[in-house]
Amino acid sequence: MSRPRVVFIGTGGTISSLGKGPLDTVDYGSTGNMMDAEGILARFPEVQLVADVFPVPFSAVPSPNIHFPEWKALVLLCDKVVAENPGLAGIVIGHGTASLEETAYALHLAAKVPVPIVVTGSQRPASALSTDAGLNLVNAVRVAADPGARGLGVMVLLNDEIQCAREVTKTSTGRMQTFRSPDFGVLGQADGDRVVWYRRPLRLGAPETVFDIRPLDSLPRVDISYAYAGADGTAVRAFLAAGAKGIVSAGFAPGFCGPGDLEPLKQAVKDGVIVIQCSRAGSGRVFPSTKLKEYGFLTADNLNPQKARILLAMALTVTQDPAEVARIFATY
Repeated sequence: MSRPRVVFIGTGGTISSLGKGPLDTVDYGSTGNMMDAEGILARFPEVQLVADVFPVPFSAVPSPNIHFPEWKALVLLCDKVVAENPGLAGIVIGHGTASLEETAYALHLAAKVPVPIVVTGSQRPASALSTDAGLNLVNAVRVAADPGARGLGVMVLLNDEIQCAREVTKTSTGRMQTFRSPDFGVLGQADGDRVVWYRRPLRLGAPETVFDIRPLDSLPRVDISYAYAGADGTAVRAFLAAGAKGIVSAGFAPGFCGPGDLEPLKQAVKDGVIVIQCSRAGSGRVFPSTKLKEYGFLTADNLNPQKARILLAMALTVTQDPAEVARIFATY
């Protein structure tokens, strides 16, 4: 029986980092020493015990530097490796954890390949004592090669847990169990004996989406206005002056902006800017209240602000109609 073939794309981050020594779990970024995909596979040869894994070159950068240009490049690279490797079981992408959830969700909305894509990373650098890099990589490969992963869109694998890209978020700066899906929990687990599955997401994801970023040079500008006591609308006005086509209001729970932000946001709607009301709470739906409808604000469902920003930017590539944007937020 032939072994599954899996591509590994390394984009940098902690999983690729080499610190000053085995006890360096905090300041490793200062070395600037990051391995490419080939180097990571060489450091953790055990990954070849579960599949035939081969590296595909990509730039190694800190994850806060990854945004639209890299998302587009990854979408195109996934197209290329699938076209050149008939029978490929899946794709694993190594990524820094700081913005991992954003890249995973962007790919969940924009990737067009039929094979599973699993994004993984680590909380401790590859050089650290008790690093999680090796096992996360092995388990990500196991998940990408598992037949049960088909049709689930883009997934995130860390700490043995399989999460949906739409739902997962980083919840701790340093703990190993940092990636959680607050409202719905894991899709499954990569246990020592096998990969087990417990649920399937119902919201649409890759490759069955209306979004195609491959011909685009950029996404429409969308900014996040964060609610706090005493906010006076300065940030909202600055975003509008910078040319924002959409604004996500990361409001007080259960979903409303501060009084100082309200008037500039209402004016934004009058000027044709889409405003999405979100919550800074980290969990739960924003309800379409009478006041939000009066203001012309749309709601983010249960997406966190950074995910709502990505979906709104993607939505604005296909429509500027508020009703259609609302439908998209109810679909993806």
